[in-house]
Amino acid sequence: MSRRSVLVAAGWVATVAVATLIGLGAIRLVGESITGTPGGVRSEAEIERALASPEPAQSGTVGATAGGPTTPAPSASAGVRRSFATGGGTAVAECGADGVRLVSWAPAQGYRVHEVDRGPDDDVEVTFEGSAGRHELKVRCIGTEPVAVADD
Repeated sequence: MSRRSVLVAAGWVATVAVATLIGLGAIRLVGESITGTPGGVRSEAEIERALASPEPAQSGTVGATAGGPTTPAPSASAGVRRSFATGGGTAVAECGADGVRLVSWAPAQGYRVHEVDRGPDDDVEVTFEGSAGRHELKVRCIGTEPVAVADD
């Protein structure tokens, strides 16, 4: 093998090594925006705490904010809110003057929302369905607090 062939092969190997290092550095620099969940992954306990905490007060008008989601105006009958978790998903319910209503609900991974009765009414229900089974959540107001009850 000639000296020129050895230099060409060494140059090619060096170029590939440098290109690989640059690519790996770029991926590491960009990091979670490509490969991860923005803001990290939250535990079930952190999600329940976030759902249970009251919404922060907003200044100005209700609705879309710069870079933020649209937030519905709070109802005049807004009352005590509580989050509930089942194996199929989570839901937040609120008691008010017109009864109980589901504020939000989200299926767990591998589940979907099968049926929702969001209220306001004497009781509300959400059913999550997945390959591992079906989970129903029924909520009523006891006094001013939402409470999960057995399905009739």
